Amino acid sequence: MENLILAPVASVIFALTILVSLIAFSNQDLYGKLMLHPYNVSRGHYVYTIITSGFIHKDWMHLFFNMMSFYFFAFQLEPVLGHFQFGVLYMISLILSDMPSVIKHRENYSYYSLGASGAVSAVVFSAILYNPLGKMMILPIPIEIPAVIFGVLYLVYCSYATKYSRDNINHDAHFYGALSGLLITILFHPGIVPFFIQQITEKVQSLLH
Repeated sequence: MENLILAPVASVIFALTILVSLIAFSNQDLYGKLMLHPYNVSRGHYVYTIITSGFIHKDWMHLFFNMMSFYFFAFQLEPVLGHFQFGVLYMISLILSDMPSVIKHRENYSYYSLGASGAVSAVVFSAILYNPLGKMMILPIPIEIPAVIFGVLYLVYCSYATKYSRDNINHDAHFYGALSGLLITILFHPGIVPFFIQQITEKVQSLLH
């Protein structure tokens, strides 16, 4: 109930994503209609799937990890960022994170994409701007590192994986979702940049003395 009051937009997105994903798991016809198909979208067909594909997932594990990440960051971010701003950040990042895939795979008829990973990455990176020194872990390594270092490693990995990985994960969506989250947060709250730099600078100075 507290989350619903403090973060109503995140609560609705959280519940809707789980509900739609669960329904799609048992309805293959719906599942197919909601998936992003760059070949069709680039030709002006089923454009709505740029959004609907973010509310379905490949399997239970895919849904679990995305919603776990969303839960830990979104409900803390929305009260700070603002309800309207959070909604805009999530939906715009969902769209922007898919656009590179639409362009890149526009001639690949067999390519499909789905999942909330791009928008969730935006939420995580927006939260990192507010708390760059917060502790995060890179699973399955049980070592906590500062969020800002996690962010850098995440972007480097996504950039590398986009070029060389063959694991069927849409690393483009992760990468561009993260960048979208940073950009949109800065547009809404320009003051976050000096605040972010100040926290990093003070931490570095404390380590040097």
